[in-house]
Amino acid sequence: MSEGAPTATAAPPDPAPSAPQRESRGRRTLTISQREDLHGRLLVSPTVIVVLLFAVLPFLAVVLFAFLDVRLVDIPRLYIDNLEFTGENVAAVWGSPRFWSAATTTVIYAAASSAGAVLVGLAVALALRRPFRGRGLIRALVLIPYVLPVVAAATIWKTLLNPGYGLVNAVGTEWLGWAEPIAFLTTTSRDLGPFAVPVALLCVIAFEVWKTFPLAFLFITARLQVVPEDIEEAAQIDGAGKTRIFRHLLLPELAGVMALLAVLRFLWSFQNFNDIYLLTGGAGGTEVLAVRVYSELVVRANIGTASATGLLMTGMLLFVVALYAWMIKREKA
Repeated sequence: MSEGAPTATAAPPDPAPSAPQRESRGRRTLTISQREDLHGRLLVSPTVIVVLLFAVLPFLAVVLFAFLDVRLVDIPRLYIDNLEFTGENVAAVWGSPRFWSAATTTVIYAAASSAGAVLVGLAVALALRRPFRGRGLIRALVLIPYVLPVVAAATIWKTLLNPGYGLVNAVGTEWLGWAEPIAFLTTTSRDLGPFAVPVALLCVIAFEVWKTFPLAFLFITARLQVVPEDIEEAAQIDGAGKTRIFRHLLLPELAGVMALLAVLRFLWSFQNFNDIYLLTGGAGGTEVLAVRVYSELVVRANIGTASATGLLMTGMLLFVVALYAWMIKREKA
């Protein structure tokens, strides 16, 4: 090799990778969307666990007990190896006249209370639509029945309707000419001319309407606030009266929210238990399906028939939801 030629030097060996580098090479790096999806699943997981523990598992237990011949006293001795499945519970409940009587009462109660709540909420929302002095205070007072605890509300109504010392009977006997006080919460029916009026059922329906119409009032008021005022003013200039304006302008704008409120209120009223049990306990022709389930479970201690009644209630509610979904789909088509 000549003296002026450059000498070749060997390249230094690559340093050995450290432990974190070896772990990162063995792991697959997540993309931003994958990390966001993972974080979302972690945030939702507590809610999913709560729903599984307090909604899905109890419902599965109801389905299981509906096909078992089991009572409350059998629960400590109930094991997987001695389960005896039977369909007698569902058949017995389906063929029971008391079940169909309670189902009819439930449908009447739910339909009347939901329609009444929506109509009263609509009337109050229209009455308080225009600004006036004290409107904010009146709107706040309208919400009192909805935020009032149901126990306190039921106690107030039971006191007012009491046949011995209630204010309603006192006014009726002193000023309205009633021959005797009326037991509003225990009287099944009372003849009013050619008609038999279901007194107790009307009372619990009125209580439900009074208790729940503020929710409809809030929804309808919110929808009225986004209705264009210029169209209504133009209709007034053209000579349209209030009835025509409501029928042709306001009602189409409110139809969607009113239909949704009616369905939600029907579903909630259909499974309502607290109001009726606190007011009448199911007496006076007010035994709905929820009270029927309670009677089968607590009074008769029959878990099987109580679960079967609850399962049939669920089927009825699913039918209502499916019917509403079909109507919405048909309207959009």
